Amino acid sequence: MKSPKSVAKLDELGRVRLSQNFFMRDFLYSEIANLHGIPNIPEDPDLAIEAGARLCQELLEPLNATFGRIAIRSAYRSPTVNQFGNENGHNCASNEANYASHIWDRRDAQGRMGATACIVIPWFSDRYEAGEDWRALAWWIHDHLPYSSLYFFPTRAAFNIAWREEPERRIDSYVAPKGCLTRSGMAGHDGDHSALYQGFPSLVTAIRTA
Repeated sequence: MKSPKSVAKLDELGRVRLSQNFFMRDFLYSEIANLHGIPNIPEDPDLAIEAGARLCQELLEPLNATFGRIAIRSAYRSPTVNQFGNENGHNCASNEANYASHIWDRRDAQGRMGATACIVIPWFSDRYEAGEDWRALAWWIHDHLPYSSLYFFPTRAAFNIAWREEPERRIDSYVAPKGCLTRSGMAGHDGDHSALYQGFPSLVTAIRTA
């Protein structure tokens, strides 16, 4: 598929079904693009679709099936949108750092495909605002899903969740205690952490539909 140059073609891209409950259109909204009039459209739709489908099928669908509806805050960014955000203080990493991350349609420097979305899980957000530790959800995901990286934020316990070939399996946070919670080689990285997320639902396996 070529990068859309018409409303009809963009509409066609938006209708691509990435998984049982998610379509490409769900991931194209951007406050930066909306406010500044910059099209947030993949340059390589086929790669964006392939990476986004893996993100949805392997990570977002199980979360949606287990915890109920999840909210997408930010997901795909075109290189142009991401560069503008990086250069104008909108909390976007450099394009090179976001390849195979928020920029779904570029492989990273090691040639790996990947995709990231920033999401909120309302079921957990309510518990977090009532005092639940963000690390409970982090460890639940760590024990149940093939994520590459997680990065937690203070507002409503929103977090970046990334799928990538050759996953890194690293969790970081801007919420106290800030910094790296776990990465490969750290003490406690492997094993069962279920005592830290008591009261959480059991994983529900989602149907794979593309």
